[in-house]
Amino acid sequence: MLSSFSIAAASPTSFSPFPKTLISKSSSFHGIKIAHFCPPRIQCTRAVQIAPVKMSKKDEELKEIRALTTEEIQEQVVDLKGELFMLRLQRSARNEFKSSDFRRMRKRVARMLTVRRERELEEGINKRLSRKRDRQWKKSIVVRPPPSLIKLREEEAAEEAKEASSA
Repeated sequence: MLSSFSIAAASPTSFSPFPKTLISKSSSFHGIKIAHFCPPRIQCTRAVQIAPVKMSKKDEELKEIRALTTEEIQEQVVDLKGELFMLRLQRSARNEFKSSDFRRMRKRVARMLTVRRERELEEGINKRLSRKRDRQWKKSIVVRPPPSLIKLREEEAAEEAKEASSA
């Protein structure tokens, strides 16, 4: 893009190689006039590339959660809370663990509970009844080991079976 400029003086003299009709009078600033000119064979449009929009991980996760039934959401909440308990045990025993897992799991539980509450609101359940249902649900939870502990036990049982078969 070609530009020309002129300094405002008592006589309006422009130092532009282009005709005065092409000089932009609207872009002046305290006596300095700036003119932009694009020859007719070159277009002044910018080529804007539109990149495909990617969904954030949070949006993808919410989509997955909303696809679940309420019972599945409640089961996953119980599992995640068990995993959080296991992480707290690992931290207290000073074992190695990822500290980012705490936040990730807490956020996932919060998203699931939010979706569950949205569904309650759609059904017309008020806050008081929701809290009452929540207390009843918490009392009805059957304590079970979290999935990571089950997996750990299965691995240990497989190792013991392997040792027993080799001996």
